[in-house]
Amino acid sequence: MAANAQIIKTQVGIVGGGPAGLLLSHLLAKSGVENIVVESRDHDTITHTHRAGILEAGSVKLLTDTGVDGRVLTEGDEHAGIDLRFNGESHPLDFRDLVDATVTLYAQNEVFVDLAAARKRDGGDVRYESEVTEVFDLETETPKFRFTDKDGATFEVHCDILVGADGSRSFCRRAVPGTQDYKTEYPFAWFGILTEAPKSAPELIYANSPHGFALISQRSETVQRMYFQCSPDEDVNQWSDDRIWTELQKRVDGPDGFQLKTGPIFDKTVLGFRSFVREPLSHGRMFLVGDAGHTVPPTGAKGLNLALADVKVLFEAIDSFYSTKDDALLQGYSDLALKRVWKAQNFSYWMTSMLHTSPNADPFSLKRALGELETVTSSRYGQQYLAESYTGWPHS
Repeated sequence: MAANAQIIKTQVGIVGGGPAGLLLSHLLAKSGVENIVVESRDHDTITHTHRAGILEAGSVKLLTDTGVDGRVLTEGDEHAGIDLRFNGESHPLDFRDLVDATVTLYAQNEVFVDLAAARKRDGGDVRYESEVTEVFDLETETPKFRFTDKDGATFEVHCDILVGADGSRSFCRRAVPGTQDYKTEYPFAWFGILTEAPKSAPELIYANSPHGFALISQRSETVQRMYFQCSPDEDVNQWSDDRIWTELQKRVDGPDGFQLKTGPIFDKTVLGFRSFVREPLSHGRMFLVGDAGHTVPPTGAKGLNLALADVKVLFEAIDSFYSTKDDALLQGYSDLALKRVWKAQNFSYWMTSMLHTSPNADPFSLKRALGELETVTSSRYGQQYLAESYTGWPHS
């Protein structure tokens, strides 16, 4: 034990207080399982870190059915399809008709706000501005971690189960050497903007163009989020509003005369692309969820949904462990969660490669991608595969 460290004993220790960590804490508390959440950032920083969010119907149901505030139903923007745009023409996909499902646009930071409020309402032990400095004894029946809070006090958490929900730069994941990492880097990134403008179209537009990919997304009736494919080392400071709008318009131009609705741009960022999976998602009594164990490119809108699906699987395993004293589901967590993870990796990679233009693409590759888009949009079965994957598979 570290000198002067205060001991905290609990059943489940959760490192990371983003949506994944807070949802797990919420579900465990409802089931009577004691837990603590430790998060390095402060509440306001997470609240104001703008990240897009497209929630599958299963994710919305998971939040609302378990007593989280229903703002996602009143503030979220339900969508029943997307447009695939190529050769300058839009091809709408109607998700309700194809698979009887929808998705909901609801920013990831708003999901955090709702979950944080639910934990505060229910008296949850969530420690913000607290830095984890060590995880250890993972292969024992009492895994532990140490953290220092914002006042400099040191604590040592002793728990039955330790959960790493601490994002793509996971401290917990890095504490376990010798496991297998699967990853691939993409030769492009997304240049993302937030703009004060009305919606340009009723549904999201995914555009393949000779100039590269563009996504015409939304945020609200008056604020929109849009992206275009760029180099990973693109400097946002070199892009004026006029230059950005010209580039975006080029990528959606077509014989139908479609025009974007423009406005002042108040946020610009470059998002890197990579796919990553850690196997297994567990080590001893420590379990990884969400970005701590895997990341996907944003093209398929799977990141947050995968994290919430991980949490559901892990919660059911932990609940079973405490109610039956049988750890079979805990032992099976990684294999079960990874089945969905790899399905999502495949879908995200497929959408990304079909819609983007690689810097080294030859004319054959460009034409082949257009042939693939034509195949998908001209076949009901092709549309159904995309719709089913986009709206989400049933939760296990």
